[in-house]
Amino acid sequence: MFPIIPANTATASFPENDEGIFGFGHDGSATDETNLVSNTGVVASDVTGVGTARYGVSGTQYGGDKGIFGFGSTGSATAITNLVSNAGVMASDQAAATGTARYDLAACSYGGDKGIFGFGPSTAVTNLVSNTGVVASDQAAETGTAGTYLAACEYGGDKAIFAYGRGYTTITNLVSNAGVVASDGAGAGTARRSLAACSYGGDKGIFGFGWNASAGLNMSNLVSNTGVVASDQAAETGTKRAYLAACEYGGDKAIFGFGHTGSAYKNLTNLVSNVGVVASDQAATTGQIRDSIAACSFN
Repeated sequence: MFPIIPANTATASFPENDEGIFGFGHDGSATDETNLVSNTGVVASDVTGVGTARYGVSGTQYGGDKGIFGFGSTGSATAITNLVSNAGVMASDQAAATGTARYDLAACSYGGDKGIFGFGPSTAVTNLVSNTGVVASDQAAETGTAGTYLAACEYGGDKAIFAYGRGYTTITNLVSNAGVVASDGAGAGTARRSLAACSYGGDKGIFGFGWNASAGLNMSNLVSNTGVVASDQAAETGTKRAYLAACEYGGDKAIFGFGHTGSAYKNLTNLVSNVGVVASDQAATTGQIRDSIAACSFN
C-alpha cells in the first residue's frame, strides 16, 4: 500500500548555491578584478575581468545557479551588465543595456530563480532579471524612498528585502516572490549606509557592517524567514568598515569581504555560519584591496 501524504505538507525547494564571486570595485581607480569563493569560504586570488572596469556595481544570482553584475560607475553612471556562468566565469559586457544608468544601488534574488536591481541616486527604479539573465526595463510603479548605499538580500526562500542606506536610515522595502516592491517599512537596528547583505541558513538573511555619519561599523542584523529585521546583534566581530560586499557560499553560509575603514582599502573577509554568527577576520586574505565592490553566488 502506498503511504498517505497529508495535504499541505509539500515544501518548496529553492536553490542554495555552493560558491560565490566578488567583482569590480575601486582601489584608487575602477577595477574589473574578480575573486572566486569556494564552498568552504576560501577566497581565491585575483582574476582579471573581461567587463568594463567600474565601481558601485551590484550583483545577484539568477537561474538558480548563475549570477549577474550590473550597473555601476566608470566616473559616470552606466547600465552595463555582465553574466556569470555556473562555473564562475564572468562574460564580457552584454550588448543590450536596459534600465536607468546608475550606481551604488542594491540587488538580490527573488522567486527562487530570478533577480532584482533596485534604487540608486535620486531614484527608486527597479529592474527585474529573468531566469535566463535578461534585465527588464524600469518597472513603471516605483515605491519606496529613493537613494543610494543600501543593501538587499533574499529571505523566506523566494522573497527579498532592501534596507538601510538612502542617507542614514533603517528603511526597509519587502519584495514579493513576483518581484513587487512594497512601500517603506520602519526597519530596526542602527541607521547606516554602505553596508552589505546576503542570505544564509537556506531561508534567512543578514545585513552587516556599514558607515554612520562619522565612522565604520561592524554590527549585523539578522532577517527572519518572514522578512523581520532584528535589532543589532550583541556580539560584534570583524574590522569596522563600509563599501564591502557579501554573498552566499557552501549552500547555507555567507561571507562578507573587502571594504574601506575610512582610512584604508581592505581585502578582509568574515565568514557567517548557517545560524548567522559572524566570525572574526580571516587570517589569510587574498585579492586586491578595494571597496565599492559587488558579490553574488553561483553553482
